[in-house]
Amino acid sequence: MSKKRILFLCTGNSCRSHMGEGLLRHLAGDRYESLSAGANPAGYVHSLAIEVMQELGIDLSTHRSKSINEFLPPEGAPPDVVVSVCDSADQNCPVFPADVERVLMPFEDPAHAEGTDDEKRAVFRRIRDEIQTAIEERFC
Repeated sequence: MSKKRILFLCTGNSCRSHMGEGLLRHLAGDRYESLSAGANPAGYVHSLAIEVMQELGIDLSTHRSKSINEFLPPEGAPPDVVVSVCDSADQNCPVFPADVERVLMPFEDPAHAEGTDDEKRAVFRRIRDEIQTAIEERFC
């Protein structure tokens, strides 16, 4: 039996969705295929997302910002579950086949954090930890 494919979706695919992808792969990768994409990809993975995930031993440095279209026919195969990590992505998400489960887990966008580098880093860590808790409750 193949692994259930879980796609983390956010607007820009630069922070939250990559954190979700990396955390699910780290926590339960033997049970799921973990993916991420954006409704309007930013074209990069945020350096602070890479940094705070590395603190947990999760490497996002090879991740790339992807469009949701890569997971829709004719380009790709739809996932089994779409986890929207922001309200905007949930509202702008394309229509998937009826058998694709939709889950909304909205989190603040750490890319909008303001202040010193340490203050921004603290926001990224908080969001990372919130995503981890939600994944553990839902999938682990």
